[in-house]
Amino acid sequence: MSAVDELLAAFRDYLLSRSDPGLQHFIRGFRWPTEERPLAPHDLPVAGYLRQLHRPGNGAEGALLDRLSDAANALHWAQTYSITDFGADFLRRYGWVELFGTRGHFASEDMAGGFLLLGPGVHYPDHHHEAEEIYIPLSDGSLWSKDAQPFLPRWSGEVIRHPSNIRHAMRTEDEPLVALYLWRGGPLAQKSIISGRMQ
Repeated sequence: MSAVDELLAAFRDYLLSRSDPGLQHFIRGFRWPTEERPLAPHDLPVAGYLRQLHRPGNGAEGALLDRLSDAANALHWAQTYSITDFGADFLRRYGWVELFGTRGHFASEDMAGGFLLLGPGVHYPDHHHEAEEIYIPLSDGSLWSKDAQPFLPRWSGEVIRHPSNIRHAMRTEDEPLVALYLWRGGPLAQKSIISGRMQ
């Protein structure tokens, strides 16, 4: 079993172990992919923050983070935006990996899932997209805003739901953010529409 296979199994088992009704409704009926797509590893500077994270103890989030760290060098890290969108500094501290979906390590047309990684001191401004989205931070200390409301701290293991086309934003301070994400109900490869400004 490859490290990427093990990461998918850990991702699935983590989600199935959670009792949150909204999360369980989101993934109900999803057929977990089994066939790995031949994606070449692709590194990004932001992946280096995985080695610097303070693990959230020995809980389920820490175990999933360990699997992600183990597989990091085999993953195809990517970015949606370019230097003209947000500048070079943002791109050095931003990236994601799609574990499954239309572009991911495993093929799925029904749902996309993977991990978002932001380095310290990042403001990811208000943006929205057609797909419904769930985030679960795997690290502590990030700040989140939804529907132009004030930024609030969110903690490891919290389930954050963004309905279709609702504006949302994230900020990091001293610590990086690693968050599991799920998309469904819209184009799985859509580039988010930026409605906020960089600060």
